[in-house]
Amino acid sequence: TRTTLSVEELKAKVDQDLGTSKWFPVTQERIDQFADLTEDPQWIHLDAERAAKETPFGGTIAHGFLSLSLLSAMAMDVVPGVQGTVMGINYGFDKVRFLNPVRAGSKVRARHVLVDAVEKQPGRWLMTYDVTVEIDGIETPALIARSLAMIVVG
Repeated sequence: TRTTLSVEELKAKVDQDLGTSKWFPVTQERIDQFADLTEDPQWIHLDAERAAKETPFGGTIAHGFLSLSLLSAMAMDVVPGVQGTVMGINYGFDKVRFLNPVRAGSKVRARHVLVDAVEKQPGRWLMTYDVTVEIDGIETPALIARSLAMIVVG
């Protein structure tokens, strides 16, 4: 069950690590489905034989945007909800850097640090998180991002 905090309780967690999500599998099937949905059929994602021969990765890799798209699910796994939330929306990113490709068959998880919680308008809170997506067994993260979410509290 997801933890729910008041805005004030969440604000008290600024500069704190909110936790690390569970592992999410990045299977070839998931990569194939993402390629279909986004109309991005680049061979480094889909052609295992060619990717093994012609890339330094030893096989196919996930789209960077696939790794990025998993941030919502990863956040829901560890970031506390806010009491009285009417809705929350992705507000964007101040920074995203793809540091390491995610090979097909890997698992990823994300660590979330709350950087800021600012009331932009009455009942509208801009939450800023530093997120690091880790790859199981690999030291260099897949990506780092400064993620923004707008929470509307009623």
